[in-house]
Amino acid sequence: MNRKVSVAPMMDCTDRHERFFLRLISKNVLLYTEMVVDQAINRGNKKKLLAFNINEKPVALQLGGSSPKLLAEAAKVGEDFGYDEINLNLGCPSRKVEKNKFGACLMKEPNLVAECLSKIQSKIKLPVTIKTRIGYDDIEDYESLHNFISILKQTGINTFIIHARKAMLGKFTPKQNLNIPPLKYEYVYKLKKDFPDEEIIINGGIKSVEEIKLHLKKTDGVMIGRAAYYTPYLLADIEKEIFKNDEVPSRQNVIEKLIPYVKEELKKGTRLNQIMRHTLGLFHGQTGSSHWKRYLSENMCVREADVKKIDHIMDNIKYTNIQARVG
Repeated sequence: MNRKVSVAPMMDCTDRHERFFLRLISKNVLLYTEMVVDQAINRGNKKKLLAFNINEKPVALQLGGSSPKLLAEAAKVGEDFGYDEINLNLGCPSRKVEKNKFGACLMKEPNLVAECLSKIQSKIKLPVTIKTRIGYDDIEDYESLHNFISILKQTGINTFIIHARKAMLGKFTPKQNLNIPPLKYEYVYKLKKDFPDEEIIINGGIKSVEEIKLHLKKTDGVMIGRAAYYTPYLLADIEKEIFKNDEVPSRQNVIEKLIPYVKEELKKGTRLNQIMRHTLGLFHGQTGSSHWKRYLSENMCVREADVKKIDHIMDNIKYTNIQARVG
């Protein structure tokens, strides 16, 4: 699987509607689900949690949990639903996640993580990967990270996605954990040197194609997060410059292709705002982008949005003169 560029799992962001929308822009980036807890899958509505549109592929399922048995069972369900990869979350720093013993706090228990990974791999044939931080709290030396990866490597997994910040457990909010701990890209570069046969993917604070190109010189892949959500058309530049694909749709084309999906989802009971909220940043940096955001916010991103407004969305794009500036 091509993991050269991927879009990170982000809670309340990378749901199935967001993934469908991003896939309209880019054919090649690997997409990830939001983190889904193993117990939710095993005990809850599996279809509601895991069903996705075939056009989203390739798409990876990220799991949260710390029970080898429950994680393996959830991974098998994910495989049966048609996901292309199972990823274990070892990086989420929220208090709620730590309380339930998954996410970044599992860096404290590498042997338990190894047991989880071994059990998952015994149940499925899909690639199994991990996403982790470079450290946690006061444990942020490179040697500790190296030892952690060494233990996990022994389970047979060979793809490691590294968010180049440490996690401050219980001290910072998740938002603070995305900004305050300093980025240490050099740790990830050194991991690639020390583990030349493993796939090392870098994540954290990466916002442009130029940055992606620099990181690809020293790692095997780049995972982008918030930049993909808030400036989604960045994926068009990635498609052209990283994947050398010139057949990239204009912003207008993206919305034109999204409309049939929206109408189909509305018939199933999906609310308009659940889909359109993901498109707020599509015209970021373009003349008329503020009008686009305002139009969506007032008409399509409210809970009781008028579904008839979707029929006029292309007229609105033309009205704001955005059309002449896209493509």
